[in-house]
Amino acid sequence: MARGGINKAIVQKARNALLTRGVHPSIDAVRIELGNTGSKTTIHRYLKELESVEQAISSDALSAPLTGLIEQLLGQLKAEAQQSVAQAHEALLRERAAVQQQTAVLEVKMRDLELKCTDLALELQASQKLIIQEQQQRQAVEADNVQISQSRQDLEVRLRERDERIKSLEKMHQHTRDALEHYRQANKVQREQEQRRQEAQTSQLQAEIRQLRQMLILKQDELTQLNRDNERLLTEARHLQKEQHEQQKLVLQRTLALEELQSALTYSEHLNEALGQECKTLQREVSRLGEASAIQIQQMQDLQARLIEATSQLNSLEKQIAKKDDKGST
Repeated sequence: MARGGINKAIVQKARNALLTRGVHPSIDAVRIELGNTGSKTTIHRYLKELESVEQAISSDALSAPLTGLIEQLLGQLKAEAQQSVAQAHEALLRERAAVQQQTAVLEVKMRDLELKCTDLALELQASQKLIIQEQQQRQAVEADNVQISQSRQDLEVRLRERDERIKSLEKMHQHTRDALEHYRQANKVQREQEQRRQEAQTSQLQAEIRQLRQMLILKQDELTQLNRDNERLLTEARHLQKEQHEQQKLVLQRTLALEELQSALTYSEHLNEALGQECKTLQREVSRLGEASAIQIQQMQDLQARLIEATSQLNSLEKQIAKKDDKGST
């Protein structure tokens, strides 16, 4: 609410109200207390008059020893305040240095953890490569096993074919023997019949006998060749059986190697899982240290703010003491 005009009494009342609330009675503060009424020049003039009156009353009322005691107390208060602020400043600096040192230690630890995590990641990559190589070796072994199985089946087919051929040759050999026996029986009958014939036919029969003997020689040669073929087929059959046995041994060796590779693969997978868990633990530790570092930085910022506030309070106290000294000297 605006007022029509101001006088010294109104300015004194507003000044006393401000002092009662602990507010410095500056020109702007008094003008606001008066409702933003009156010129600043008039308010400044009334304030000067009131301060002059108070200083005159204070000088007359106080004796010289009391004034000296007050000045001594003000000097001691100022020295104690400066000492307290200096101690607080030194403590703040020491705390700040400790925080910075702890932050440096945490940063070194974080770097070590990051390096360790990187090493673990490299080991994990190496383990994955090893697993891929083992899988490739396993696929190669399986392909070899398939090829060996196919070879084994081919050998079995060949063996069956050899057996069938041997059986066929044995049948042919038996047929030849049967034919020879039949021929011998027929020849015997024929000789008995020829013996009862006339001796005139003896030459003809002898010629036929020679012819039959030649045929017999040919049959015996064929039989000898068949026996040789039979022995050769038996030798090949034994060789094939030996090859089959060696192939079975090779399959057994490949099976054992495959089982060893599977065991190594299982171990690598377990190692991979363990490394993954350790890497996650280290990442959580890095996150925790990062949060702790952020808290330390926030505490350091709070200490800096407190230092700034203490410095500001010290400056304000020095200004108040200087004003009191100026008033005392006036």
